[in-house]
Amino acid sequence: MAKSSADDDELRRACEAGIEGTKQSIVMSIRVAKSRGVWGKSGKLGRQMAKPRVLALSVKSKGQRKKAFLRVMKYSSGGVLEPAKMYKLKHLSKVEVITNDPSGCTFTLGFDNLRSQSVAPPQWTMRNTDDRNRLLVCILNICKDVLGKLPKVVGIDIVEMALWAKDNTPVVTTQRNTEDGEPVAETVSERDLKVTVEKELVSQAEEEDMEALLGTYVMGIGEAEAFSERLKRELQALEAANVHAILESEPLVDEVLNGLEAATNIVDDMDEWLGIFNVKLRHMREDIESIETRNNKLEMQSVNNKALIEELDKVIERLRVPSEYAASLTGGSFDEADMLQNIEACEWLAKALRGLEVPNLDPIYANMRAVKEKRAELEKLKATFVRRASEFLRNYFASLVDFMISDKSYFSQRGQLKRPDHADLRYKCRTYARLLQHLKGLDKNCLGPLRKAYCSSLNLLLRREAREFANELRASTKVSRNPTVWLEGSTGSSQNANTDTSAVSDAYAKMLTIFIPLLVDESSFFAHFMCFEVPALAPPGGSGNDKKSNNDDGNDDDDLGILDIDETDKKPGKTSPDLTALNESLQDLLDGIQEDFYAVVDWAYKIDPLRCISMHGITERYLSGQKADAAGFVRLLLGDLESRVSMQFSRFVDEACHQIERNERNVRQMGVLPYIPRFAALATRMEQYIQGQSRDLVDQAYTKFVSIMFVTLEKIAQQDPKYADILLLENYAAFQNSLYDLANVVPTLAKFYHQASEAYEQACTRHISMIIYYQFERLFQFAKKIEDFMYTITPEEIPFQLGLSKMELRKMLKSSLSGVDKSIAAMYKKLQKNLASDELLPSLWDKCKKEFLDKYECFVQLVAKVYPSENVPGVTEMRGLLASM
Repeated sequence: MAKSSADDDELRRACEAGIEGTKQSIVMSIRVAKSRGVWGKSGKLGRQMAKPRVLALSVKSKGQRKKAFLRVMKYSSGGVLEPAKMYKLKHLSKVEVITNDPSGCTFTLGFDNLRSQSVAPPQWTMRNTDDRNRLLVCILNICKDVLGKLPKVVGIDIVEMALWAKDNTPVVTTQRNTEDGEPVAETVSERDLKVTVEKELVSQAEEEDMEALLGTYVMGIGEAEAFSERLKRELQALEAANVHAILESEPLVDEVLNGLEAATNIVDDMDEWLGIFNVKLRHMREDIESIETRNNKLEMQSVNNKALIEELDKVIERLRVPSEYAASLTGGSFDEADMLQNIEACEWLAKALRGLEVPNLDPIYANMRAVKEKRAELEKLKATFVRRASEFLRNYFASLVDFMISDKSYFSQRGQLKRPDHADLRYKCRTYARLLQHLKGLDKNCLGPLRKAYCSSLNLLLRREAREFANELRASTKVSRNPTVWLEGSTGSSQNANTDTSAVSDAYAKMLTIFIPLLVDESSFFAHFMCFEVPALAPPGGSGNDKKSNNDDGNDDDDLGILDIDETDKKPGKTSPDLTALNESLQDLLDGIQEDFYAVVDWAYKIDPLRCISMHGITERYLSGQKADAAGFVRLLLGDLESRVSMQFSRFVDEACHQIERNERNVRQMGVLPYIPRFAALATRMEQYIQGQSRDLVDQAYTKFVSIMFVTLEKIAQQDPKYADILLLENYAAFQNSLYDLANVVPTLAKFYHQASEAYEQACTRHISMIIYYQFERLFQFAKKIEDFMYTITPEEIPFQLGLSKMELRKMLKSSLSGVDKSIAAMYKKLQKNLASDELLPSLWDKCKKEFLDKYECFVQLVAKVYPSENVPGVTEMRGLLASM
């Protein structure tokens, strides 16, 4: 038989080395194989690979106390034992030998402190049953001696283990501490182990009884059957004696049974009473629960009633109408001293109405009769107050305006121009600005009639002021009237053309300077005062007029003293819903005032039509300065004024064009037409009146004037074709001479200047050619024939053509050049005779000589090419002859 690993000293030393430093001593070490079973399948071995391990039993002493441990050692990669796990034996609860293992060498150790009981404990397999029994006996002895308790043993016969321990007396080394603390090894004998196991089988008393019983029988070793038979007989005798004793004790049993029955009856009665008491107690508990429920309900009802009373007090307080506010709303005065109280009443009324609306009021109160009645009462108060306030404000606006209209000192009078001043009017209106805001919050529809009443009253004042101012402005302006017939043929019409009429345009500018800022301010004040929600307005007085700061009295304070429109919400380009309504109201506010402006425009036109140019520029400057939405009607007014000025100026232009066209019906025209120089004077005057954007207006007039002038000139020239070119060149030259300076600075006139220059050159060319051909017709006709034949035949063949022989050439030269000096003098006289202006003669004569020399040079070249042998006077000779004349 192979030596057991429990006796391997090297294994013990390796284990002690592995736990060095733990102050534990090894009692036993033995090699095992570790495997992992599955719950319910512990008998199926060999499913997993077994791992070699060493189980070591160790103890640790601490004073009088000892602790026992089971250590699991495993081999490292270098073959050295190292601790893997450690179990405390005090937690060992079960030792189970796997019954399905035929060898009986596999067992498990159950510990009650493992965290997870769902994981099957490891299975330990020994080499043989001796190693198994040796380890288990050692574990049981340590548990008995050190811990004072034994674990449960399952799957092995304890008697078998005792018999094995009797036959095998292994030496188990334990340690004890001497007085000096050094451990001393002790040897446990086989008998000690046997006694330990047997003491677990029967107690000491039972063992002594069995020894006394066995001592009463004197039998040999082989008489076991007889001993057993004897014990059976004695047992039967004891049972028979027990039955007899029972039968003899029947009276006692009956007495006991009677007592038990009486006791049973008493118990039944007690049970019945207890049932009755239980029912009564149950009823009592139900009554108590009912009482407690009622008490809880009463307590909850009390709490709810208290909360309800508090809530109703709040509602009643909300529904209460203060007497002082009710008096102000129904019959209070609207005097300035009482306005603060009226404003407070309005604020309270608006707040009370909002408080009765569902978002601010609990929906459960919305349908209460008291709330409905109070809401109806507040609505009635609101309607009464709005009606009273609207009626007062309508009358107040009318009375303010009537008072101002009745006082003549507010308006312009004879000899005194009065600038309208509405500072006092606006101050009085500002007193009721906050009232209007509250009226809008209470009833937005009430503002419509109030706006119409305000517009109607103020419109009367504005129209009266404008009419009186315009009348006095016209009466105080003393200017001579300029003629409206500028371009007609009469000579006396231009005598007053240079009269200074600047006072007319100054009067118109003054009208705009005074009233346009006033109208813009009134529009802005009206938009604020009547609570229009429109985009941000231009600053008061911002009319775009540069003269505003010089002519103002400084009374442009249009601040309402109330909250202005929130500019952060009104971004540029944002359309306000009230903008259409504002424009309609401004139409009512300012309608009719344009007639007085029209009257000033018509008056200025009658005095000097050309002043329309200045008035157009002034109007355009004011129009470009009006940007605010509240000044929309002012922009319309300025636009209408601009159209009116343009219409009057167009009327003047049309009349001047008709004056030009009337020249066509006159008797034969000679020399420069009268409208040519007069247009130059007219254009010079028009350029003096141009201001700002009037350039386009004047250029359009220039275009129309010059177009009619040129067309009329062409028509007059066609009436007498004989003198048409002379008339044209004289008039085009006069047009250029009169407009030379203006054409250098006015692009439109420069364009017509160049057009006249081209027409002049063309007329000169035609007239000069006619004069030259008139005197030297045969000469240049002969040259024309030669040119025509040179396109078809060679120059050498031309002298043989009919009418082109050398003889014909000599005859033609004799007749044309024999008195050439006389012919040239006749040409000069003819040119001089038809010209009405001597200023043009030198330039025309120079053009005529140059044209004649060019034509004669071409003739000489043709003759030299076709008739090389013929002598013709040279160009140099002809040039000298012309120069000497």
